[in-house]
Amino acid sequence: MADKIKIMLANAEATQNLGIALAQSLHAGSVILLEGDLGAGKTTLVQGIGQGLGITESIVSPTFTIINEYIEGRLPLYHLDLYRLEPQEVAALNLETYWESFEVIPGIVAIEWAERMPYQPDSYLSIYLTYTNEGDRLAEITPYNVGIGDWDWG
Repeated sequence: MADKIKIMLANAEATQNLGIALAQSLHAGSVILLEGDLGAGKTTLVQGIGQGLGITESIVSPTFTIINEYIEGRLPLYHLDLYRLEPQEVAALNLETYWESFEVIPGIVAIEWAERMPYQPDSYLSIYLTYTNEGDRLAEITPYNVGIGDWDWG
């Protein structure tokens, strides 16, 4: 099992700042699998990643569109939301085209509700966001085949 990093997030701004810090260290082909409580900050974290990549376009949850692509930043950001999909629908999306860059410019792939995925890439960051009893949020970050020793966590 990979080492897990736990970060307390006092508010939405702290969640966004974590995303900004992540974006500084991400490279083309990075995949972030987001899970956790409804409303715990998955989209807010992705907004921070977009801000850290220099994306000025408004980043919104792709709950109904499934995939939003933002290509104006340092790297493209592919933001996916699997909340409304069944496993067989997720499989039909051929998500690997995003992290293997078959038909898209290599970029960052952020997938909300990743627990609905029938398969994962070879390397990724798993980020699980939950509420604490104190009303804060907790981000549990687990790298899978990803080096994070040199990352600036803000």
